[in-house]
Amino acid sequence: MLWNVVLWGAILSFSPLARSDPTWPSPNDELEEIMYQVSGYRARNFGGTVIPCSNEASGPGRQNAAEWLRAAFHDMATSTFLGGVRAGGMDGSLQYELTSSDNLGPGFNTTLKFMADYYTSRSGVADLIALGVYYAVRSCGGPAVPVAGGRVDAVAAGPIGVPLPQNTAYTFEQQFTRMGFSKTEMIQVTACGHTIGGVHDSEFPEIVPVGTTTNGEVALDSTVAAFDNKVVTEYIAGNTTNPMVVGPSIKATRNSDFKVFNYDGNVTINAMAAPDDFNSICTTVLQKLIDTVPDGVVLSDPIQPYAVKPVNMQLALNAGASTMQLTGIIRVRSTDFGGDSASSLTLNYKDRSGGENCGSSGCKYTATILGATQGFDDKFVWFPINAAIPTSTGISSFTVTLTMASGTSQTFDNNGNSYPMQDAILIQQPQSCLFSGTLTVTAAVRNDRKSLPVSMYLSYKTPTGDPNRPIPSLKNVTVAMTEGTCVGAYTFYTANYTGLGDLGYASKIDVISGSGSSALRDDFNAASDLGGTCQNFQTPPSSLCTTGQASATSSVETTSSTSSTSIDTTSSTSVTSSSTVITTTTSTGPTETLHHRQTLGEYVLVGCQTESTSGGRALSGAAFAYDSMTLESCMANCTGFVYFGTEYGRECYCGDSLQPTSQNASLTDCNMVCGGDATEYCGAGNRIELYSTTASQPAPTATLAPKPTVSPYVRVGCYTEIPGGRALTGAAYADDAMTLEMCASNCAGFTFWAAEYGRECYCGNTLDSLSTPAPESDCQTMVCAGDRYEYCGAGNRLELYQLSTASSASPATVTASPTSV
Repeated sequence: MLWNVVLWGAILSFSPLARSDPTWPSPNDELEEIMYQVSGYRARNFGGTVIPCSNEASGPGRQNAAEWLRAAFHDMATSTFLGGVRAGGMDGSLQYELTSSDNLGPGFNTTLKFMADYYTSRSGVADLIALGVYYAVRSCGGPAVPVAGGRVDAVAAGPIGVPLPQNTAYTFEQQFTRMGFSKTEMIQVTACGHTIGGVHDSEFPEIVPVGTTTNGEVALDSTVAAFDNKVVTEYIAGNTTNPMVVGPSIKATRNSDFKVFNYDGNVTINAMAAPDDFNSICTTVLQKLIDTVPDGVVLSDPIQPYAVKPVNMQLALNAGASTMQLTGIIRVRSTDFGGDSASSLTLNYKDRSGGENCGSSGCKYTATILGATQGFDDKFVWFPINAAIPTSTGISSFTVTLTMASGTSQTFDNNGNSYPMQDAILIQQPQSCLFSGTLTVTAAVRNDRKSLPVSMYLSYKTPTGDPNRPIPSLKNVTVAMTEGTCVGAYTFYTANYTGLGDLGYASKIDVISGSGSSALRDDFNAASDLGGTCQNFQTPPSSLCTTGQASATSSVETTSSTSSTSIDTTSSTSVTSSSTVITTTTSTGPTETLHHRQTLGEYVLVGCQTESTSGGRALSGAAFAYDSMTLESCMANCTGFVYFGTEYGRECYCGDSLQPTSQNASLTDCNMVCGGDATEYCGAGNRIELYSTTASQPAPTATLAPKPTVSPYVRVGCYTEIPGGRALTGAAYADDAMTLEMCASNCAGFTFWAAEYGRECYCGNTLDSLSTPAPESDCQTMVCAGDRYEYCGAGNRLELYQLSTASSASPATVTASPTSV
């Protein structure tokens, strides 16, 4: 990419960042985030059921990573490549094939059911299944399989034809030839696909007789939860226990791995014996598997992480319409920072005309780090953006300058294109809302574009109603928006849509000004970001309404008028067209207005606080969420606690102490109206409207302190969670009423258990050796969700207990689980 080094010494520290970078925005942006934001701040959590590799979220003996890998093969395997023409392939047709005899067992259904939450117009089923291969392999310690974007989802099932264990070797060869795979590739993809997981008695009783195993599974090699070459080396050595090579499968003629591996006299399988060769071959053949697509589908280049990526960059008019607020966050890849670290990031923007007329505040905004994210192979840090921009001058693009702790800096300009922004049409999120399946959307359109049509494009999901079709239907509709009140240099337009149902929160919203080549849009806005109540907007006097593009004189502050104008989007009727009612009202009489409550009962307003940045909540005693939230109801929920706070219009948190990483914020940051009372503020995104009691506190009936024993277990101490996995992998639970006693009961029979993050519980018979003792103070920041006098670990910290009969050995003798990766 093109970049400028402000200080020459920056060349050394920044040279890794100067690699080829995607240009923003990209059609793959949604997939890129799912792929690389694995854990930490703003993690997409796509690996929830496959991290760690031993995760058996779907039931005992079912490694979800293995099921994801099989799902990709079964989706591709209906492909035909005959006469140079490709039909089918990696196209998501598996969603229509779950009742086929080719797809036995629950694994395919549970895989698609998990991925359904990530299904959008920019992340199709086929692309998600392909990403599943990357996650499954990488989570299990295997190589990074390159993933491209751009697959096109099928609308019906493909033909039957997935290879089955009872087939002959010749039939296997013919099936793989039909898919476009050679004999060698057939052997390779079988070995790579069978290095994790096992065979289950419920699907293949001829191979694994029912009742012969403790969990219904026989592993394909000795490392069931590791992507390695053991499936090959154990076969070559003759000591394999692979049930598709040895055992009852031979008599049943279902020893399919032996048939395939031996088909060329073991030439190919011997060539895969070395670990590096195995990984290299698997990378190539698995990439071919997920890149097998129907003719006419053009895949992108493999998805790479941005060095610098703007995320959720959003403009919205502020009250009075003289300024607009630019919010969002900039993600910076920190993988190759070495010993240096990022200190700050400056956003340098251009006005609407591409110049530097940005008002008295100038054309710069500087931010500091908010959080960090990890991928399998990459690290990222985040910088929040929250800048007021004069409506009269606007914004057209920006660059970013990253400054390091060492003093070096580098400017990123999106491969010479700058990062584009448009201020012609903006979704007004505070004036938009979603409640009980009814969506109201308000957009601000610049007045020089009022002659053009304005529309809302809605992409929404509806359940199929069929348990064998876990992927919902993705539908879309375009609704003309109705012109409303002029607000300075802009005019509001609104539209309604009803009947979105339980999945309404998953909708994506575009607001569009113009059509065809003239169209500008504010797109892919998440309905989940909207509150349950549309807020009124305080507009400037009508005399400030402009008929053309905003000029410097249109930024005059509101005059001393005693009347104000508001747009009421809450009174619109529920219709499937755009007939939203827009009214103009004049403030009269002593009706209660929207304001911050200074006192409530025996509580007083502390102010606006940030959420915790240490991985937990600023208040961790109890939590509630509902669309009718008010300050009074939250206060009642938190009776007996020292603090209560509301957040995001509908959330309520309680606690007796405030997390130290929660910081004071401007009271204006807490600007989201309570869902149940339009005259009260209930915090905002990552902002808490915080109250503290004035009442004297009764003497506690218990003391907050670590518990030495929770019979029959004794406390070991505070331990670290392991990077990218779990220290205890036997079982896992989560409950908003979690206590140490509940965790001990859930883990009865296990040697170890531990509480983490206030509400999570993990069990196991061995503790991974990568988990090490941590300072006791690390585990004394988060109380149990169900008992404020008990500690339940913290973010990446385990409050660890061990069975008393096994505790004679010191914690240092705890051994690593043989399946840990």
